[in-house]
Amino acid sequence: MADASSEQILRGTRSDWVRLRTLITLRWIAITGQIVAITMAQRLYDLQLELGLCYLAVGASVIANLIAVSIFPENKRLTESEAVSMILFDICQLSFLIFLTGGLNNPFALLILAPVTISATVLQLQSTVFLGVISLTLTTLVGLYHIPLRTAEGFILRIPDIFLFGFWSAIVIGVIFIAIYARRVTVEMHSMSDALLATQMALAREQKLTDLGGVVAAAAHELGTPLATIKLVSAELMDELETNPDLKEDAQLIRDQADRCRDILRSMGRAGKSDLHMRSAPLSTVVQEAAEPHTDRGKTVHFIFEPATGGESKHPLLYRRPEIIHGIRNLVQNAVDFSKKNVWVEGSWTETEIIIRITDDGPGFPSQVIGRLGDPFVRRRRSDEDRAQRPGYEGMGLGLFIAKTLLERSGAELAFANGSDPFLTDDERTERSGAIVEAVWARRKIGAESKSSIGENTAIQI
Repeated sequence: MADASSEQILRGTRSDWVRLRTLITLRWIAITGQIVAITMAQRLYDLQLELGLCYLAVGASVIANLIAVSIFPENKRLTESEAVSMILFDICQLSFLIFLTGGLNNPFALLILAPVTISATVLQLQSTVFLGVISLTLTTLVGLYHIPLRTAEGFILRIPDIFLFGFWSAIVIGVIFIAIYARRVTVEMHSMSDALLATQMALAREQKLTDLGGVVAAAAHELGTPLATIKLVSAELMDELETNPDLKEDAQLIRDQADRCRDILRSMGRAGKSDLHMRSAPLSTVVQEAAEPHTDRGKTVHFIFEPATGGESKHPLLYRRPEIIHGIRNLVQNAVDFSKKNVWVEGSWTETEIIIRITDDGPGFPSQVIGRLGDPFVRRRRSDEDRAQRPGYEGMGLGLFIAKTLLERSGAELAFANGSDPFLTDDERTERSGAIVEAVWARRKIGAESKSSIGENTAIQI
């Protein structure tokens, strides 16, 4: 669906996501909050704290930040191991501070959720699991072993055991739930970002091909007159050089090369003229042009174009928009890839709509993912038969996403279905029993009937 190089780029390992400055800023905020909390606990509530050890823990974070700022540039992006090290340090520092200030009797123990949430957002799954296990282990230890909070009168502040257990349970559940939630949202965002990037790359490529065809057509048109002049002059020289065979042979060579240039430009200009100077074409022409790269891949592609009930017999004219051509091409490729022998590409129209339906005789869409077709990177477990049929296909759904995005951008509404129950036997299945993709446009959005054709190439004014 997408070319191999772009897939490798998009599906490659994500690294260097987070900047060092981001974690340093968050750490300064945490340091400020810790100092404020310690000061208020001592001065406002007159709690007896191990101030030396508390400020030692806070000072360790300050020193770590100062070292990072002095050694690394502000715009440094952390590798996976560097980010894990920084977040692990923050977890240990916060756990030590909680140990010094009453363990889980200290409501600020809830802040252990923050480093795990950051990890789930920016790090790989194994790193997040590792940091989550460390967080839960340290939370359990400080719940069992800690320095109790004491008032100035010597009273120990602690909550009942049942509430202590409830608070521990809430932290454990919170760490697990928030980590899963944050990671899920982040993965969805990055998958969508990757897929949209691939869509933009595909559309840009199609647009470049269209523009290139126009340049070729313009060149073929503009060079036609000077080549004709060269041919005429060389023919006259041949007549005048009858007595000089060597010079006559050179003039004949010039005429032959001019003819060759004319033929080359004429063949190149056909495609270019069609793409740029004829911006619209009948529905059948546009669809067949989009499907052309996949018509000689060992499967039979049947084209059927006929008006729907109430439609006029004349084929409607469509604009040759890159997103329409590339989107239809991706859908046809998907059908050819999974079909057994035949693919049907049907076009129909009414006075208000244009419909394109692509059907194949393959196994159809998997029932477990049909509701999510068009989402980027839809994964499913592949069978041995799938691997044999498409050894290079990873089942990401990126091609369908690109096709759906491009066609919807042009105003289409897409529907995905199966021609029959995928669990039927081969004898019970009808001929068109595979996947069905239907795209429907409002005729006014892509139809070009109201515009006059551009006609033959005209000279470019410079």
